[in-house]
Amino acid sequence: MSSAIRRRWWLAPAALALMLAAALLAPLAGPEQIDAVAAARAWWSGADAVQDWQVDILMNIRLPRVLLGLVAGATLALVGAVFQALLRNPLATPYTLGVASGGSFGAVAAIFLGEWAPALALRWGPIGLVQLMAFGGALAAIMIIWWLARVGGRLSTNELLLAGVTMGLIFSALIMATRYLASPHLLRDMDRWLMGQLSGATWGTLAAVALPALPAAVVLLLLARPLDQLALGEELAGGRGVDVVRLQFWSFLMGSLATGAVVATVGPIGFVGLIVPHAVRRLTGPGHVLLLPVSLLLGGVFLVACDTVARSAWQAVEIPVGIITSLLGGPFFIALLIRGRSRGRL
Repeated sequence: MSSAIRRRWWLAPAALALMLAAALLAPLAGPEQIDAVAAARAWWSGADAVQDWQVDILMNIRLPRVLLGLVAGATLALVGAVFQALLRNPLATPYTLGVASGGSFGAVAAIFLGEWAPALALRWGPIGLVQLMAFGGALAAIMIIWWLARVGGRLSTNELLLAGVTMGLIFSALIMATRYLASPHLLRDMDRWLMGQLSGATWGTLAAVALPALPAAVVLLLLARPLDQLALGEELAGGRGVDVVRLQFWSFLMGSLATGAVVATVGPIGFVGLIVPHAVRRLTGPGHVLLLPVSLLLGGVFLVACDTVARSAWQAVEIPVGIITSLLGGPFFIALLIRGRSRGRL
C-alpha cells in the first residue's frame, strides 16, 4: 500500500458512514410526513402494511427506493471510474460507450410494441417487457462495440471510444424514429423513462439491479491494482506482468453489464459516473485501490441525495432524478472542460 493511500485510508470508512447515514435518513424525507421510528417498530412487531399506512410508506415505497438509489448510484460511479482508467480519458462515463443508448432504445421499442402487441406485455416478477428489452439492447450494444473495437486481436481504446460514440448516435437515431412513429399518449411514457427515475421501486426491482450489479462491482474492485498499472500505458503495464487484454476485457464486460442492469431498471440517469469519480479523485488521488471503493460509496450517496431533492422539494409534483443529476452535471462538465483546457489536457 502506497504512503498516499495510508495517509488517506480514513476516506473509505467516512464514505461508508455517509452511505449508512443516507440509508437511514433519506427514507424520512418525502411529501407525506411519517413517524419512521414508530413505523419501524410496528413493522418489527409484525404490523400489516395494508393496515398501517406508515409501515406501507416506509417499508414498501421509500426504503426500496432509497436502497435502489444507493445500488444504482454506486454502480454508475464505480463504472465511471473504471472506464476513465480503461480509456485513459477523464471525460469517460458509463454511457460513453453506447451501452445506455442501446438499453434506452430497447426500452422505447418495448413501450412501442406494447401498444401494437399487448400479448407481449408480460411480467416475470419485477421484470417486464421494458426491462427485458432494455437489458437486451444494452447487451447488443456491448457485443457490437466489442467486435468493432478489436484490432489485430487486441482491444484498441481509441476504436472502443469511437465505436461507442458511433453506436450511441445510431441508437439515438433509432429512438427518435420510434418516437416519431409512436402515438401521442405513448410519448409521455417514453419521455419519463428516458429522463431516468427511481419512482415505483420495489424490493423486486432492487433485486433485479443488485443481483447482476453487485458481482460485477466485486470484479471491478479486484481490478484496482492492474488499473493503476494500465494508467502508465499498455506497454509498461504489460512489462510489469499485467495481462492487458484480459484486463480490458473484464473491465469493459463487467462495467457494461452493470450499467445495462441499472439502465434497464431506472433508465439513463446521467452524469453520476462523471461527477463522482472526479470529485473523489481530488480527495483520494489517482490510486484506484482507494478511488474505486470511495467512488462506489459516494456514488450511492450522491444519487440518493439528488432523488431526495427530486421527490421532496416540490409538494405538487415529483421531478425525475435524471433531471436533477443533469442540472448538476452539465455545469460540472463545462467546468471540467475549461479546467482541462487551461491546463493543456484537453
